[in-house]
Amino acid sequence: MISFPKKGLNSQELFAQMEELHKEDANWKEARTWSLVYHARDDIKEVAQKAYLMFFAENGLNPLAFPSLKKFETEAVAMTAQLLGGDEQAVGNITSGGTESILLAVKTARDWGREVKNIKEPEMVLPITAHPSFEKASHYFGVKSVHIPIDENLRADVNALKDAITENTVLIVGSAPCYPYGVIDPIPEMAEIAREHNILFHTDACLGGFMLPFLKKLGYQIIDFDFSVPGVTSISADIHKYGYSGKGASTIIYRNPEIRKYQYYIYADWVGGVYASPNMTGTRPGGAIASAWAVMNYLGEEGYMELTKITMETTKKLMEGVKAIDGMKILGEPDMSVFAFTSNKVNIYALGEEMQNKGWFLDRQQMPPALHLIVTPNHQKVVEPFLKDLKEACQALEGKPKEDISGMAALYGMIGTLPDRNQAKNLVLEFLNDLFRVKD
Repeated sequence: MISFPKKGLNSQELFAQMEELHKEDANWKEARTWSLVYHARDDIKEVAQKAYLMFFAENGLNPLAFPSLKKFETEAVAMTAQLLGGDEQAVGNITSGGTESILLAVKTARDWGREVKNIKEPEMVLPITAHPSFEKASHYFGVKSVHIPIDENLRADVNALKDAITENTVLIVGSAPCYPYGVIDPIPEMAEIAREHNILFHTDACLGGFMLPFLKKLGYQIIDFDFSVPGVTSISADIHKYGYSGKGASTIIYRNPEIRKYQYYIYADWVGGVYASPNMTGTRPGGAIASAWAVMNYLGEEGYMELTKITMETTKKLMEGVKAIDGMKILGEPDMSVFAFTSNKVNIYALGEEMQNKGWFLDRQQMPPALHLIVTPNHQKVVEPFLKDLKEACQALEGKPKEDISGMAALYGMIGTLPDRNQAKNLVLEFLNDLFRVKD
């Protein structure tokens, strides 16, 4: 058992311990990870860090006490809204991350449905590829999730959407792009259906919000997904992903203030004073807000265009290299720098283990089994060594039984094949319970 220390450590000993532990972490600096950290260049990281530390102690809970944070937040939101096709009516807030942005979008739709349409048992319609944060919101806020399938292109099935709408539907969701396959849902068609039925529509652009607009400017053919589509009423976009700010900083943007008002929570009867909160959280780290504003202003459109160009060129090389390996297949036709691949020759989870043994950290997916990559400018320097190791790992696994797996490969393999999904859920629950315990 770990006991509370009776005496503090000196700073030298303390940081020596932390540095030693840090050595065991995934090596994102050398571009060995393919998720979790979005690193572009050291100078951008330094700007993000310096801005964060400058406002390390400030609290975004009360913008009247810290007008600097109010300026940073309102301007960062306005810039993001403009980037996403919003006009002067568009409003929003900085959140702690994409999950909070999505939670707020669902909470807003629920409360809008209650007041505007007198809906007491709200539902939202979303493709099976939508981010699990929507399921979390469903669980937290009592909004029933109605899932629709994806088509042969791995995008939301529009015909299934039409059939899924009921009188209780308060929200329809599309992704730009979806996390699993990097493809954009048919947002214009989906949002038009929402508009015809007087239903709110949310575009989850947590991944693509700070990539897709610049891809358009670079001449890529990108499906319209933002406020240029009349039926879109809200968008989530993470600044701490391809916006390259410090964590955690996302945005939730609404087409107009009339929709955003359902996001707020106000309690006016507390003896401690009026409590008003725009977000899920109370205390809000000022550093994250300052970092977002600083990086956006440091890079500007030209900086983001340059990084987007590098990222997409790197993605193309990686995808071409993966497809050139016998038995490998890219899932769908990704619209940006996110893709997944599988194999008809080797166990894909065993391949993930082999790559991890070589020092590469790739995410695993299921239904179908696949490995997942999110590409950043930092990966430009590792294209050749990654593809070399991937080819060698495939060759090492060829001829081995697909069932001959261990480690995380075995865990994912088991979860993916369990017919009882409650059993799968309980297996993960036990894994998490054990993971977050102090080990002797």
